[in-house]
Amino acid sequence: MDGPDHDQRDVAEPARPPLSAAQAREVTAGLREAMDDVRRSVAVLAARVRDAHAARVWATLGYGSWESYCQAEFGISRAQAYRLLDVARSLAAIHGAVAASTDSSRTQDTGPAAAAALDYGLSQRALIAVSSRTGDVMELISRRLAMLAHSGLQALDEATVRAVIRQAVRDVRTAPPPAPVEAPANPALAALRRVVDDLVNSTHQVGELMLEIAPAYLSDTAAADVLAPLCEAIGEDLEHGLAARRYAISGDRRALHGIVL
Repeated sequence: MDGPDHDQRDVAEPARPPLSAAQAREVTAGLREAMDDVRRSVAVLAARVRDAHAARVWATLGYGSWESYCQAEFGISRAQAYRLLDVARSLAAIHGAVAASTDSSRTQDTGPAAAAALDYGLSQRALIAVSSRTGDVMELISRRLAMLAHSGLQALDEATVRAVIRQAVRDVRTAPPPAPVEAPANPALAALRRVVDDLVNSTHQVGELMLEIAPAYLSDTAAADVLAPLCEAIGEDLEHGLAARRYAISGDRRALHGIVL
């Protein structure tokens, strides 16, 4: 027999009459609206946390610290108080990348004022997960928005900006953080590392060139057809060119392993 703490999903719900298709659609629309409200509330909460922390409201109200203020006023723990700051900082970094990368003459509703209120559809968990890597997120968003703007093939409207941001956050969350780099004691090894870094940097420049000809939305197969004449003209191996393009898109050196590195 199950104990008192068995899975609540096993508890039978009261019988209800079946819904019509129209009623089911109405319920689904209400559920979607509620989910959107939750996501929007994350952005609103983050903005208000950022403003409150920047104004040092805890000091004005006589508290000794941010965490003591949050515990007394809202009944949340020290860890929760600082997670709120992580969310606020992540969203602020994303807003900054969007504001710096978009041009009001080329975008629709994505200028700095709109960006401050834009709901990117990101959960608190996602924002907390990238809070220690906001520089990576900003760099990836800025680079991808710049590539789209330069290609001129897709308007940087709100939907496009949202898609770029969500993908960048997802990529940073799933990519392992870079290992801490210590200067090698061996001078030869240090020199070799500099050579590798120079190769990676030059490969990224090649990748940016490839993206101008074959934008990021093209698959590797479609990009290969477009890039083959260019690679032949500049004396670049096609596989190297495709690897450089993947690296320029992702910013992940693993795209070069076995081909360039």
